[in-house]
Amino acid sequence: MPYEPPTHTVERSIRATTGAKIIAGVDEVGRGAWAGPVTVCAAVTGLRRPPTGLTDSKLLTPKRRGELAAELEKWVTAHALGHASAEEIDQLGMTAALRLAAVRALDALPVRPDAVILDGKHDYLGDPWQVRTVIKGDQSCVAVAAASVIAKVRRDAMMAELEAHSDVCAPFAFADNAGYPSPVHKAALVEWGPTPYHRVSWAYMDALPRWRHLRKVRVSPDADALESGGQLGFDF
Repeated sequence: MPYEPPTHTVERSIRATTGAKIIAGVDEVGRGAWAGPVTVCAAVTGLRRPPTGLTDSKLLTPKRRGELAAELEKWVTAHALGHASAEEIDQLGMTAALRLAAVRALDALPVRPDAVILDGKHDYLGDPWQVRTVIKGDQSCVAVAAASVIAKVRRDAMMAELEAHSDVCAPFAFADNAGYPSPVHKAALVEWGPTPYHRVSWAYMDALPRWRHLRKVRVSPDADALESGGQLGFDF
């Protein structure tokens, strides 16, 4: 399938139908990870032509992502990141943690957006934000694609820093897996148990008999947490 670069079509539609002038694209990374924060980037781009090769961060090589993120951080009109920690994810559930991280990112922008384009089909922001959800917005919308790349590169760097500067994180290879399940990550969990950066309310903890007592249980379990790594997650 030929590469289709993202456009400003959605931004133009929002401007025409609502009168909004400042529109932020919002995307997250880290939702499915077992360790580390969920990170949200809010990016305001205006209607300028984006850098060549901009697309969903998952479609780019790590080298190209890093190059493009550096270019984007200079090119965007404004951008900001928000994080919700593993502890906050355990306390709140993923949906509420996503909203917390997104609000932190939006509040950190120098100007409050009139509207927000949110990647995906679920509006986890809600009032008072004026939200347009776009499935695969990280491939089709310039502002969301920019947010996708910046968020991915910045969170990957954070996870690499954890591995480099925390003795408890060294066995988990966070620089390679960014906190997502991988054979090395799973083996380290079996041997060493979860670090303070792991989401210990998640179902993968049930597959760790030696460490199962550390699992946190919330009154209203979040569906994402329940589905993120049970026994099958440890099939090597």
